[in-house]
Amino acid sequence: MKLRKVTAVSAVVLALAVSATACGSDKKDGGSSGGGKKIAIGIKYDQPGLGQKTPQGYSGFDVDVAKYVAKKLGYNEDQIEWKESKSADRETMLARGDVQFIAATYSITPEREKKVDFAGPYLLAHQDVLVRADDDSIKSAGDLNSKKLCSVTGSTSAQNVKEKLAPKANLLKYPTYSACLNGLQNKAIDALTTDDSILAGYASQAQFKGKFKLGGLKMTNENYGIGVKKGSDLKAKINKALTDMVSDGSWEKAVKANFGPANYQYEQAPKIGDVKS
Repeated sequence: MKLRKVTAVSAVVLALAVSATACGSDKKDGGSSGGGKKIAIGIKYDQPGLGQKTPQGYSGFDVDVAKYVAKKLGYNEDQIEWKESKSADRETMLARGDVQFIAATYSITPEREKKVDFAGPYLLAHQDVLVRADDDSIKSAGDLNSKKLCSVTGSTSAQNVKEKLAPKANLLKYPTYSACLNGLQNKAIDALTTDDSILAGYASQAQFKGKFKLGGLKMTNENYGIGVKKGSDLKAKINKALTDMVSDGSWEKAVKANFGPANYQYEQAPKIGDVKS
């Protein structure tokens, strides 16, 4: 009788251990579908208005989009594990399963589509310039030929202007966008160029309010998509979530909240699945 009791207790302990292990394995989604206890999402940490880590938490348009999508996938905000996704690391992070999806000014390109799948696009941005609020001398890309143009080290945006649109521009390389903004403010440079959404985010910062404006040149099309692991069934689910975000007004609300102070003339929400070249 005593042996039977010990055996019964052991069975119960084993069952509880198996149950706990099963619950633990559900901590992260694994890249396929929602409903797990945690979901890892990649964002930028250093782009005001889009993806920024602050002492108060995470903010920006990409962050708002990611939260909305996560909610539709079955995750509350406190179930999100935010991870910094630097531009050079995004494909690797998805392939390794470090994150389930990435919303980080991730332009959809044929080269990238060979490595990852994209949901979206959820924003159509354009390469543009940021100038001082009182400067009306730059109305087209050609006007940059006589200007000092700021490039962030490692960026291709300013190089694109230099090589294709304004070959006589005086290209200056700064380490960060913040350094470019300081140079723009003290007139060490005439213009900063990158995606208009990124420029709007920086110009919207309180310390720069009213000091800068976008040129509105629309020199390229940049279709921001949400990156997922190649072959993941999350693509279709995220596309559905993005469609809902546009239709219920949450998309426009997020755009205005994050870019409003810069008077960003944003494009209307793109049709999900329609990439404009």
